Amino acid sequence: MENHASDPQPPNSGMQSGVDLRFVTQLTKRTYAIILAGGRGRRLENLTDWRAKPAVPFAGKFRIIDFTLSNCVNSGIRRIGVATQYKSQSLIRHIQSAWSFLDGRLQEFVDLLPAQQQVHESWYKGTADAVFQNLDLLRRNRCEYMLVLSGDHVYKMDYGKMLAHHVQSGADMTVACHEVPLAEASAFGVMGTDEDGRITSFQEKPASPQAMPDRPDHALASMGIYVFNAKFLFEQLIKDADTASSSHDFGKDIIPSLIGRYRLSAHRFADSWVGKKEAAYWRDVGTLDAYWEANIDLTTVVPQLDLYDLEWPIWTHQEQLPPAKFVFDDDDRRGMAVDSLVSGGCIISGATVRRSMLFSSVRVEAQALVEDSVILPSVEIGRGAIIKRAIIDRRCRIPDGLTIGVDEIEDRRRFRVTRKGITLVTPEMLGQRIHQLR
Repeated sequence: MENHASDPQPPNSGMQSGVDLRFVTQLTKRTYAIILAGGRGRRLENLTDWRAKPAVPFAGKFRIIDFTLSNCVNSGIRRIGVATQYKSQSLIRHIQSAWSFLDGRLQEFVDLLPAQQQVHESWYKGTADAVFQNLDLLRRNRCEYMLVLSGDHVYKMDYGKMLAHHVQSGADMTVACHEVPLAEASAFGVMGTDEDGRITSFQEKPASPQAMPDRPDHALASMGIYVFNAKFLFEQLIKDADTASSSHDFGKDIIPSLIGRYRLSAHRFADSWVGKKEAAYWRDVGTLDAYWEANIDLTTVVPQLDLYDLEWPIWTHQEQLPPAKFVFDDDDRRGMAVDSLVSGGCIISGATVRRSMLFSSVRVEAQALVEDSVILPSVEIGRGAIIKRAIIDRRCRIPDGLTIGVDEIEDRRRFRVTRKGITLVTPEMLGQRIHQLR
């Protein structure tokens, strides 16, 4: 078996416990993170008609990509590239606004890496090709380790611990993994490991996933988070680019080609997730139902994801908005929100909001009712409107008295209704043309 791992060993030998923080800091400073953020996310349907999935708003004031970027910065990794492709303007604008605080004088930066056809006359063909097409830039950064990340998952993770595991195991490549129910595993890359944590098999989105030996109702799934020794990665990307039959994807091509030939290590998410009381949280909010559920969970008394942990903050662009405002206290019109998250710039004017997520600058007019719903920025909800179990896209203007989420048959005529009965409403569905193409 070939082994490219030649990195210096840390000052102590424990895999996770007792890792020298100075050693971890050295590793993060020698690491470049590339975030793959070019996908549309088709399972989010009309919610990604005008934005890439990583740019989709989440949790009241953030974008999905903010969680991956925050993990990098909080872990001490401050040389970051973001590869963009599909309808990337809102994503690029957000990154420029939210992440310009990194100091280039200290070799801290977020590089925007749009598909530029630098290597051949085509856009990014797959996840591996997106990295390969930026090979020249990556080499110029002279990093020793490459952290390859997805920009469309929600989680908190200390990448420094994963880097330490990678070096201590002597691996050429390390894959972060998470235990998922077997019934859901066909949506992920599924791996098998030996008793030392070495990856012995890998199948991308298998129809019949391999169960874990000690948990027959669960599978070990790839999180799409990889650590490589940089030189080793560059070698494999060049080989893959020269393989005409390859789809140039990490899960479909790169990882299976390395099994049994190089040292591949599995890193358990439970060893590097960041949290105090809650269980390890990682979500692919890639469907409308999953997106709605993850946002609504944040309105509960003790949500699964802790946004209030000041030791591991989620960074984003902080709009300069006035505080949320609740007005009128009459019996027939009382401005109130219960079990809800209400962001800056919102005005609840004699309306009722329950168990809902309101993003910035939402206005809810008198006698309207909003329940169990996710309302994206700059939405206007007219007088007497009723909205239940819905996702309302940015800049929708809900007419007075309109009912959404009450009559599913009627909703299906006008809007998008999911398998679990969540109604998606976009401006276009309301006949409101906010994107002027002609």
